Amino acid sequence: MNDLSAAADLEPLVLQRRAGGVAFLTLDRAARYNLLSEQMLAALQGMLDEIAADASVRVVVLGGAGKAFCAGLDLKQMKANPSLEYYRRLFEDCSRLMLRIQTLPQPVIARVHGIATAAGCQLVAACDLAIAADDARFAVSGVNVGLFCATPSVALTRNVGRKAAFEMLVTGEFIDAATAVQRGLINRCVPADGLDRAIARLAAAIIAKPRVAVATGKALFYRQLELGVAAAYQVAGEAMACNMIDDSAQEGVAAFIEKRAPNWAADGSI
Repeated sequence: MNDLSAAADLEPLVLQRRAGGVAFLTLDRAARYNLLSEQMLAALQGMLDEIAADASVRVVVLGGAGKAFCAGLDLKQMKANPSLEYYRRLFEDCSRLMLRIQTLPQPVIARVHGIATAAGCQLVAACDLAIAADDARFAVSGVNVGLFCATPSVALTRNVGRKAAFEMLVTGEFIDAATAVQRGLINRCVPADGLDRAIARLAAAIIAKPRVAVATGKALFYRQLELGVAAAYQVAGEAMACNMIDDSAQEGVAAFIEKRAPNWAADGSI
């Protein structure tokens, strides 16, 4: 290993900065299209675990450095470790990361540019919200190397209709950002030079709401999706009842009745 490679290995895999209640996380291996190596998975998992316990963070924005969002798992690393035990552990780690995004109290917005392929596309689908540059492209392309994107299919099929998802999975072909919007993979696409402004507007809209309502609402949103209709209504009703007795909801309802702005603090509480 040369000195440049050794220095690169010592640099953080994920960069983090904070601004106005938003934690910006950036996958930082631009030269390798921000591949999700086992080390990258661990680094991102660790950061999300820390953020989960930090009430000052209201929104997380996840992006990638360089020319791409994320090109998926590190195939060279996978090829160098040809054992069933290794592959099981790797996919368990990847799945744990995707579930951590879902269980995080804060909404996570994917900031997508360039390509998002295989587990990178899965990462977009796992995020609660996603805004992409209009020249971004998406694919679950494992099938092109003989590896059906089974774990990415879990997140993909919970965002995209069955036939559209299956076509992506069995062809490995790219879709553009406009098609990704139509299929429900992302919320919207914007010109590349407006990407950060669009994300800032979305983050600000979330931060303006009470933190407890957003956190409990996110948890309920994912829980009820996996239930039958009757059970979903039961857990949703309980969630709303518990939300309603919270001080922030009481203040919000009072403000609505009194035709005034709610008196919430910066963190969304009162």
